[in-house]
Amino acid sequence: MKAAIAAGVNALLVTHPADVRYLSGFTGSSAALALAGGKAVLFTDGRYRSQAKDEAKGLRVVVEQKPATVLAVEWLVEQGVVRCGFDSAHTSVAGWERLRQALPAGKRRGFFVGVEGLVARLREVKDEDEIGRMRRAADLGCRLFEGVLEHVVAGVTEASVAAELEYQARLGGAEAMSFETIVASGARSALPHGKASGAKLPRRGFCTMDFGVVLEGYCSDMTRTVHLGKGSQREWDVYHSVLEAQMAAVAIVRPGLTCGEVDEAARSVLRKAKLDKYFSHSTGHGVGLEIHEGPRLAKDQKQVLEPGIVITIEPGAYLPGEFGIRIEDMVLVTDDGGEVLTAGSPKVWMEL
Repeated sequence: MKAAIAAGVNALLVTHPADVRYLSGFTGSSAALALAGGKAVLFTDGRYRSQAKDEAKGLRVVVEQKPATVLAVEWLVEQGVVRCGFDSAHTSVAGWERLRQALPAGKRRGFFVGVEGLVARLREVKDEDEIGRMRRAADLGCRLFEGVLEHVVAGVTEASVAAELEYQARLGGAEAMSFETIVASGARSALPHGKASGAKLPRRGFCTMDFGVVLEGYCSDMTRTVHLGKGSQREWDVYHSVLEAQMAAVAIVRPGLTCGEVDEAARSVLRKAKLDKYFSHSTGHGVGLEIHEGPRLAKDQKQVLEPGIVITIEPGAYLPGEFGIRIEDMVLVTDDGGEVLTAGSPKVWMEL
């Protein structure tokens, strides 16, 4: 609540599922967590009565017929709250209006104050338990990549490669995939987010696989690009320029460095290779309970890295109509540098 007070509010209403889970341990899809006056109450519906009591240890759990947000707002009013923070980044206009309508008419003006990203910023720095979970998720991802390579052959569809990855992920204990698996081959590899399609893998050309798993609630994320058949000198050169850019950014990770400096480390290598115009996205992002969290590694980003933050580093080069390459690792910021959590998966040039 110290951060909430600093934002000018004396209470907090948390409704974004990842934030609710982080603060309470509750993993259900529908809940509202209200914090005021040193008290915290979790409101949910009848579907989660037993689950909430099992997971939200030490918290009062309220289950009634009314929507959880309405119950939470009524409780906040009972506590004498006059200004309550809520995360405006995860609240729709319709949701905002429902919150206001749950208030007595005389309290609606100025009661809710947007405090965007308040809990999200707390989530950026992981503790040892969270880091352990992320290590295990990353390790599973590395094993999946190694296992799927025998299925990456000319003539099979991108969708079948993605299906094999996802099947093996489930067998390996994954609760879900972190995001829709990307498998893009041939000219389609030039699509940065090319979803797995019915296109067949070529006899000659790149295949990019970007995937992650959810394990013990935490996400992994990695990308590897392999080549089917014999590659050309140009393909080899571009691949190794992207690899050099990726490794340069990984190498400088340390506490005190800004996210923009990490981005520039990758971008400068591609600029020297005259490939920077083909790098169309940021260098990376935070990972945790959600696949995309803060911080963002992009040009001129001033946020400073801290020990415990887990980021991706994923430069790429996408040549329209020809081919694309992306290489991505998860990196933990340590006390004196960075540790690659996906180091168990090779990123050397591969011809299958």
